[in-house]
Parts: sequence; C-alpha cells; structure tokens
Amino acid sequence: MFSKNIFKQLWHRIQEDDLPGLAAQLAYYFLLSMFPMLIFLLTLLPYLPIPHHDILGAISRYAPEEAMALIETSLNSVMEKRSGGLLSIGIIGTIWSASNGINALVRAFNKAYNVRESRPFIVARGMAIVFTFGMITVFIVALALPVFGKTIGLFLFSQFGLDDQFLAVWSAIRWIVSALILFGIFTVIYWVAPNVKMKCKAAVPGAFFATIGWTIVSLLFSFYVNNFGNYTATYGSIGAIIILMIWLYLTGLIILLGGEINAFYSEKAKAC
Repeated sequence: MFSKNIFKQLWHRIQEDDLPGLAAQLAYYFLLSMFPMLIFLLTLLPYLPIPHHDILGAISRYAPEEAMALIETSLNSVMEKRSGGLLSIGIIGTIWSASNGINALVRAFNKAYNVRESRPFIVARGMAIVFTFGMITVFIVALALPVFGKTIGLFLFSQFGLDDQFLAVWSAIRWIVSALILFGIFTVIYWVAPNVKMKCKAAVPGAFFATIGWTIVSLLFSFYVNNFGNYTATYGSIGAIIILMIWLYLTGLIILLGGEINAFYSEKAKAC
C-alpha cells in the first residue's frame, strides 16, 4: 500500500498543510466539545437501558487513568448542578457546542483537499450537528453491544446447546463489532465532511488507517502514562489536563492523517 516515494509525498503534504498545528487546534475544539457531548449523552440515560458506568467505561479502555479521572470529576460536578429535563433550552446550546469539533474537522479536511467551503453556513453547521447526533447514536449502539451482547450470547448458548468455547468467541466478536462501528464512523466522516464529491470507497483507506492507528496510539499512550509518565510530578494539579490535551492532540493528528491519505490517493486517481 505504501512505498518509500509515497511516504515522502505524504510527509510533504503533512508539512505543507501543517498537520501538527491543525491537530493542536482540533485538540482545543475536541476539549470544548467533549463535555457538552457527554453531558447530552448522560442526559439521555434515563430514557435508555444503559448504566452510567458503561459510558465512562467505554472511554476508559483508551483514555489514560488521570485523564479519565478528570473527565469523571468534571462530568459529575456539571451533572449535579444541571436542572431541567432533556428538552430544555440549554440542550440546544450544548449540541451547538458539541458540534464545534466536527466543524473544525470539516475545515481541516477541506484544507487537505485544497478546496474552499462553498456550502451555506446553515448547511455546513447543520451537517456538523447531524454528525454529532450520529456519533452519539453510534456510541450508544457500541455501548449496547457489550451490555446486551452477553445476554444474546447466553440465550443462543442455552437454546442451541453450544459449548463454552462459543461463548468466548461470541465475547470477542462483540468487541470486533465495536471496532467495525468505529471504522464506519470514520468512513462516513471522510466521505461526507469534505466539500468534495467522491465515492464512498475513496474514504476507506483513511478510515482503515484512523481506526487501527487511533486504537493503537491511544492504548500505547495510556499504557505509557499509567506506567511511566508521571505528569503530576511535573505539572502539579493540572497534570491531568495536560494528559487529556495530549490524548486529544494525538486523536486529532491520527484523524487528520487519515484525511490526508484519502486526499493523496484522490489526487493520484485524478492524475492517472
């Protein structure tokens, strides 16, 4: 898939588009949009058969411990002070804020494809909000799989007299499906977000890279921070914030790299 020459061309694109700088911007927007999105998701919990700890548990599989502790503390503090139901006026502002991260991604992808945003503001922002709702919906489905997947597996186990080995395989499949859902999210974002007409399959290389890359980088960074990196000793009480920002920066960088890969192959296809 990659040759030495392709790596050089991609490296040139990374420098030309200033991906490290864009990733830093995304980390800022992700930080601002993360808590509104999670607050909205937690506001839905009374209407869903999903325990509170399952949502935070899904994040904790990838986030470093100190960053996770900061997220839990901040969310608990905000949720305790919130009043009113799901259909309050405040939820509109929450969704608007949560869509800022997607909106920043759209601008970054347009830069990768060297196009301007010609869609009306209402359309562009509306698309970002729809993506935000879509990500929340998919996130709920991804959480429901571990919650209800075990129940389904036990039902099949008892009905068809399958052995214990099947139950172990079924448990592994549930997590593979979660990874496929993540791949689906990236594919749709890479396909629809840029202001470029393209086929869905053109978004697959970047989505595949982002899915594998983000999972590996998140797990490795979490392992490093939890076992070797003592940021609290260096930064004091704001160490957890620094860790969260670095994790969000790495997330943004991986997603942008996926967009650059798609844009690169798109240019090569046009040149042929």
